[in-house]
Amino acid sequence: MRVIAGSAKRILLSAPSGFGTRPTTDRIKETLFNMIGTKLADCRFLDLFAGSGAIGIEALSRGAEQAVFVEREQEALQCIKDNLLRTKLDSRATVLKMDAAAAIRQLAAEQKVFDIIFMDPPYRAKEAEKILELLSGKTICREDTIIIIEEARETDFSFAADLGFEVQKEKIYGTSKHVFLAVTLNA
Repeated sequence: MRVIAGSAKRILLSAPSGFGTRPTTDRIKETLFNMIGTKLADCRFLDLFAGSGAIGIEALSRGAEQAVFVEREQEALQCIKDNLLRTKLDSRATVLKMDAAAAIRQLAAEQKVFDIIFMDPPYRAKEAEKILELLSGKTICREDTIIIIEEARETDFSFAADLGFEVQKEKIYGTSKHVFLAVTLNA
């Protein structure tokens, strides 16, 4: 696993051992960032369920102004910190050791706002739905915020409309997919 483009291009990243995280493959990561490339410049990026931090680090490497990484597992948290130091992107990053729901509440209380929110929750665990329920009406996302969820291919996102989000597109990769959501209302 490596950084694909930008200031940290080709730097190898470490990943937590075991099966607790699923690092996004370079091919999928490259496709994802080709789809959001122009929106990265100077953006504020939130990486929920960050794992190794590879997605948020790629965003920083490609020009994001700042990134917040949220991870609750200690080994993964240490990987994020090590990877940020290795890529020399740590000065533009904040790492929070907590679950995604607690992080959303804290970031909303701090009046943080994000341009892109990426989440890679455990597949089929309905975590994405829980997080979207929390994001609904929160000020950390605006009408122009892009929310990207990596989830199992068969996951249905029809519930998103009831929470104030519109599915704009889906990109399918074998057994997984990226779902791009836009905020339609702040309830």
